[in-house]
Amino acid sequence: MAGNEDLEVSTATARELVALDLATLLDVRQPFEREVEGAPEGGIAVPLFQFKHLLGHRLDPEEQEILDADEPDERDMRHFMQAMNEQHFGGDRILLCLCNSGRRSLHAARLLRELGFGRSLSVAGGWRAWSAATEGD
Repeated sequence: MAGNEDLEVSTATARELVALDLATLLDVRQPFEREVEGAPEGGIAVPLFQFKHLLGHRLDPEEQEILDADEPDERDMRHFMQAMNEQHFGGDRILLCLCNSGRRSLHAARLLRELGFGRSLSVAGGWRAWSAATEGD
């Protein structure tokens, strides 16, 4: 996508950063997507719509409908805050956002940067590219 060069990283680079333990993979897909499609080993599940909701960002009607089907509870809020604080206090971690195709993860990377996590990136091609690279190993 044009204009997203500073926000995106290739799957190969993302996989290397994770293998070198320089980055944390944040899976921003909804739980049902991870159940159907699978999930990356070692990824932290932080669904984007819950993420946006917990940060007080306005959801569009489609996002709200999806969120209503899986309304975050207090445990989700604790999990979210714990995950973000661990990354914050880890300081030098690169945060790699992953969704199915790479579109929602761009939005998540932007939100994280707004929060001060300047080393937040989106994995280009999302889970589809990530899992295709895994199959090629």
